[in-house]
Amino acid sequence: MRRPLMVVLCCVVAGLMIMAPMLSGQSPGDTSTANVAKAGMDAERLARIPARMQEFVDKGTIAGAVMLVARHGVVASLEAVGYQDLDSKKPMRTDTIFAIASMTKSLTATGVMVLLENGRLLLSDPVEKHLPEFRGQMLVDQRDGDKVLAVKKPSRPITIWDLLTHTSGVRGVWDSRRDKTLADTARDFAREPLDFEPGTKFSYSNAGYGTLGRIIEVVSGQSYEVFMEERVFRPLGMKDTFHFLPPEKYNRIATVYSLEAGKLQKTPAPETTTPQKYVSPSGGCYSTAYDLFAFYQMVLNGGTYKGVRILSRAAVEVMTTDHTGDLPVVGTPLSRDYGFGWNVVRQPLARTPFLSIGSYFHGGETGTFDWIDPKKDSVTLFLIQRYPSMMEEAPLFLTLAAAAIVD
Repeated sequence: MRRPLMVVLCCVVAGLMIMAPMLSGQSPGDTSTANVAKAGMDAERLARIPARMQEFVDKGTIAGAVMLVARHGVVASLEAVGYQDLDSKKPMRTDTIFAIASMTKSLTATGVMVLLENGRLLLSDPVEKHLPEFRGQMLVDQRDGDKVLAVKKPSRPITIWDLLTHTSGVRGVWDSRRDKTLADTARDFAREPLDFEPGTKFSYSNAGYGTLGRIIEVVSGQSYEVFMEERVFRPLGMKDTFHFLPPEKYNRIATVYSLEAGKLQKTPAPETTTPQKYVSPSGGCYSTAYDLFAFYQMVLNGGTYKGVRILSRAAVEVMTTDHTGDLPVVGTPLSRDYGFGWNVVRQPLARTPFLSIGSYFHGGETGTFDWIDPKKDSVTLFLIQRYPSMMEEAPLFLTLAAAAIVD
């Protein structure tokens, strides 16, 4: 018996609506019209986000972007615009994999807190308790530019707390070739004299977070990447998050660009163009928007996600509390108000005025950003791959996302 034409058309349209998330690369149920209402957001205002970001693609300041907006635990918007790679014109997808750079620090800090809650360490522990190579580390007493003229003994050894809050004074440049183990790099950092007395200044330190990765290895008895996979990624269902990206997923990596004289140029980025030999706990992770949402929603939930507890509420509270805001700052960080692996909003920020006081966030050098706002009960993610990272696109995205809240 032949079906009426209208019935057939309705079935086809319904089928396409069901298939749409899968065709765009996201899992069924990630986002829907119904979820927009559950999230207390306005669909028309949310639609402004991809439209505005497409303008930046057309202008040539970004190749493409993936943007996620979630509220009340519901993904209200997950959109991709532009290209994963400009040369091939490969479209950006919602499941495109990004080098998240320094957003890795939030993950590493979480690993440390897991060990704390298992009674394996204390945040007050001197680093030398777990890494003997730090015993006898000295402090810069006199310098001439970058040249150290004299050293002295610091008033106290650096602690795990100091490393988490970027207040250790640990020096050392992370080698982007990543051709050394964490044991080797930690030993290199230990040989360098401290820049300042521990706990007295804030100085953003990749070396400090690399050292935390080595502490995770020594205390857990596992490699850093295996520990993170078993204790954080796998329990949260983060199936596309890796420190060593499997070759079969290489075709999903977004190409990294630099904006030079108004034109995007492919940029040599070892972490995205060649397989890496060793990990970088300060900035070497790969992930997707939906995987990162699972992690950030866990934090926003007070340590749990879909019935799985990673951390206690107490651990999340101390991680997302500002511990450094009154300290003198060395360098020019995005924000000096820092918890453990998070920048914390202590006062309104001109570039992102809709972020509530008490929100926390982190950015990556390659243009990846996250914002978690407990007062708005929201998680927002903006992912591109471009140097410089902080231009107008990310703040505009966050503003548009916050402006879509209607309840």
